[in-house]
Amino acid sequence: MEVGGAQPYRVEVGRGLLDRLNVPQTQVALIHAADLPMELVSRAQQSLRPAVTVVVPARDDCKTLGELEKVLCALAGANLSRECAVVGLGGGAVTDLAGFVAASYLRGVAYYSVPTTLLGMVDAAVGGKTGVNLPQGKNLVGAFWPPRHVWADVDSLLTLPAATFREGAAEVYKHGLISDPTLLERVLSPEFAPGQSGLVQIIADAVTVKAGVVTRDLTEQGERAYLNFGHTLAHATEAYTDHAVSHGEAVGYGMHYAALLSRALGGADLSTHTLAFLKYQQPRALPPLSFEALWPYMARDKKADAQGVRFVLLRDLAKPYLARVPEDVLRAAFGEWQVAVSGLHV
Repeated sequence: MEVGGAQPYRVEVGRGLLDRLNVPQTQVALIHAADLPMELVSRAQQSLRPAVTVVVPARDDCKTLGELEKVLCALAGANLSRECAVVGLGGGAVTDLAGFVAASYLRGVAYYSVPTTLLGMVDAAVGGKTGVNLPQGKNLVGAFWPPRHVWADVDSLLTLPAATFREGAAEVYKHGLISDPTLLERVLSPEFAPGQSGLVQIIADAVTVKAGVVTRDLTEQGERAYLNFGHTLAHATEAYTDHAVSHGEAVGYGMHYAALLSRALGGADLSTHTLAFLKYQQPRALPPLSFEALWPYMARDKKADAQGVRFVLLRDLAKPYLARVPEDVLRAAFGEWQVAVSGLHV
């Protein structure tokens, strides 16, 4: 499928794509996480013949200014020119970092994304958002830098632990809530699993949702904010726990909070959907959290403006909107949310 805009690019979803990676640049820097199976790394290296391969820490441990500097120094040490290409191979954290490396090195070089996790395929690798974290919050440093091409090889999902696959399902389910309700039932079906024949189409349909949104609003001036449904609480939870809670699980929890807020402000009661997803996802139990502890992180959310924090809410399925929520409503919903999520682990 095509992602439009000033710099259009293609997203391929299929099987065996790692063996067919092809970029026109002769100098290639391949960036991948330390925990990525070597079978996947070797296949990418055979396709790309990189001039330099840079290994970074797994998950959000790679999304730091320190790791950004190390990778940039590796590219400079290899004497890569402005005609080089950066390829990010791995989960969403790695593709976020690799894209920012490409946006920063020599003021911008070609970037290609090869996501190997479900979360990376349906969310992080598509849309051109790149960046790293700060101690004060998620993704506070970065740039919009679209890839030239995205290869989502669903065979790589066979290497994932089941819990990691279910983490990524949060973003697919979110796309169902905000845009394509047919995804909701399909995510909870037996076809939504690595190796199943229907998986490619489900992932492709989820990518189509995001591709359409970012084509219309690359730099998040309006509609793209809707992709952050559930993310205000999620990002706060990740930052507060120093990423002990994974992004996918945090989004699962955050969507339920957003559903409760939506209902409190007069929207349809979609909490049955978000609770059903949490029961499917089986996230790990949260550490003790309080509204007071999380609020400073929510207040720094990217959707905040001069008037304060804005939440992505739903009037009904596929009817998202942005709203400011009174503090008493936020606190009441947080209490209800705490009871609901603690009940998952009784």
